[in-house]
Amino acid sequence: MSRRSKFVTADHAAGFIRDGDTVGLIGGGGGLVEATLLHFQVEKRFLATGAPRNLTVIHALGIGDRESRGLNRFAHSGLVRRVIGSHWVWSPRMQQLALDNKIEAYVLPGGVIMQLMREVAAARPGLITHVGLGTFVDPKIDGGRMNEAARDRLVERIRIDGEDYLRYLPIPVDVALLKGSFSDDDGNISLDQEPANVDIYAMAAAAHNCGGKVIVQVRERVRNGSLPARSVRIPSAIVDAVVVDDDQRQGYDLVYDPAISGEQPTVEPAPPVPEFSVRQIIARRACEELFDGAVINFGFGIPDGVASLIAARGDQQRYYQTIEHGTYGGTLLTGTLFGYARNPTCMIDGPSQFDFYSGGGLDIAFLGFGEIDREGNVNVSRLGGVPVGPGGFIDIAQNARKVVFVGTFDAKGTRVGTGDGRMMVEAHGDVRKLVHAVDQITFSGIRAVSQGQTIIFVTERCVFELKPDGVHLTEIAPGIDLRADILTRMGFDPIIADPPKKMATEHFTDHGGIE
Repeated sequence: MSRRSKFVTADHAAGFIRDGDTVGLIGGGGGLVEATLLHFQVEKRFLATGAPRNLTVIHALGIGDRESRGLNRFAHSGLVRRVIGSHWVWSPRMQQLALDNKIEAYVLPGGVIMQLMREVAAARPGLITHVGLGTFVDPKIDGGRMNEAARDRLVERIRIDGEDYLRYLPIPVDVALLKGSFSDDDGNISLDQEPANVDIYAMAAAAHNCGGKVIVQVRERVRNGSLPARSVRIPSAIVDAVVVDDDQRQGYDLVYDPAISGEQPTVEPAPPVPEFSVRQIIARRACEELFDGAVINFGFGIPDGVASLIAARGDQQRYYQTIEHGTYGGTLLTGTLFGYARNPTCMIDGPSQFDFYSGGGLDIAFLGFGEIDREGNVNVSRLGGVPVGPGGFIDIAQNARKVVFVGTFDAKGTRVGTGDGRMMVEAHGDVRKLVHAVDQITFSGIRAVSQGQTIIFVTERCVFELKPDGVHLTEIAPGIDLRADILTRMGFDPIIADPPKKMATEHFTDHGGIE
């Protein structure tokens, strides 16, 4: 007797989700590997029938468009009871539910969630790792809880051979909502046209081995035998249902580009020279930390200005560029397409990429910051009381040999004059980012010092370095007044052991930066 067909309609697939289920979602920003049709059908069913209710949603990276798609589809009171996610910025609706304590809000590191799903699939006793020690996910601090409604224990401290580790407890998955490119008649799934693999297989295996349902949305159904075995990323043995979406795209703003899926390299035109701005001043100074052959990673936001500058200089071949989604090489896209790369040279699974990061494989990470304090702690995960989440920030920052934090000195209302080789502050921002104590510890300066990491903080006005005795002010922009523009605008006194060096004049000229 032949196996039954696994192909169903989207509304039928949404009916597999029961009240109280734990639903695993996949995404990476900008619609990357996001099962948009399945998300839509879950929301549509809930609004029409009131079911399913009280879901737990778990996701490793950011999902949504800041408006209505992705995680926003699940942001309805009653639909979701608990959210465990690493990055919330793409879903202001879910952030508001968390602020109002209408859901239990938890944040865990993105790489940890990916690797935890692999451990769940293998029926191991959770994920044991050093990642997260000394940060807000450490149970000695907040245990990953982001609001008063979140009271459960998701992580515990343990000791092995005299060393502290975190044990992230197993989270069984009842339903995985996934996206692929093609499915053959049996339900074997190819990701050939997707921009990344991320944690799709780990989530599928976790759901299947927990006795749950694996539902995959694809663009096209193909005959058996037409998919090369090496292109199948999810075997039919663990797939329960397949939904064909004829209108499926690579992302919100991308229909299909074979150069982004790595199928067919294209000759790219020379990238434009980045427009001169404060962002570019910061990127130019940050690029001084690069060295040939470095394995590097870029965070979201101002750090991708470093990637743009590398591309404009034609220097991609000098370094090994990586993205936590599992992608290497190519030209990294920015903004809402962060996580995509054109002409990548390699794509591996996300959990394996984070294995590499956790073991110290990165030479340099360029990451943003929301707040920095006197101990060199950094906050990017809760700003103004709003749960933002770190994405892969904790996994990356805690383990890279050198971390270059980049960002503006202050925020909200700042006006500066520059372009002639100097920097002049015309109006200071209302929001201090150099504070006495950060609101939440996403990066532990004390742990970084104990591990011997090199930590640099680059702003448009000055540069700091974290050393064993504290945060040192090491460089100052030409034209900046040390006391009026820096020291009186900080919440702590940096160490000034030697007169600060002047930042390079060419960083502050509107024609500089491209060598």
